[in-house]
Amino acid sequence: MSKHWRQTPWRKAMAVISTMMVMALASGAGAERLGPVTNLPIPRFVSIKTNEANIRRGPSTTHRIDWVFRHQGMPVIVTGEYGHWRRVVDRDGVGGWIHYALLSGTRTVIVDADEVFLRSQPSPNAKVKARAEKGVIARLGDCESDWCEIRADGYRGWVAADALWGLDVNDVRGAPED
Repeated sequence: MSKHWRQTPWRKAMAVISTMMVMALASGAGAERLGPVTNLPIPRFVSIKTNEANIRRGPSTTHRIDWVFRHQGMPVIVTGEYGHWRRVVDRDGVGGWIHYALLSGTRTVIVDADEVFLRSQPSPNAKVKARAEKGVIARLGDCESDWCEIRADGYRGWVAADALWGLDVNDVRGAPED
């Protein structure tokens, strides 16, 4: 079954709340939580490596496939590990289990605003090089303050970080307070 459904305001609100709760774990007080298999931080962003990736109810091939990701590079959040399996959550706040071989450490983001301008410098007054519409998946480059450099379809430029989904607190740090 393919993961397609109508995005209602209620579903959008629940997705935002779910994502905020997952990422709040990463910035919470205390020791950083590490995965028992990889010893990498949890939660963390990764991307889908292939054009087709099954998302299952549990961590094995005997568990039912709930849906299939069909976009290579789609960013997801790893929220758990069990053997060769990783529990992930997507931008809509929906989760499931995926085999680790279908994931990549390459960082990507999704344009979350209706339209963004890729600029030559990290400034709202910089020259516009291209534009991207909502839903575009782009490779994440460097981030400075509230701006991130992204690459998609041969274009590269700086975009305001608040227009992107797939960033964590370590990617974008505001300017130091006086």
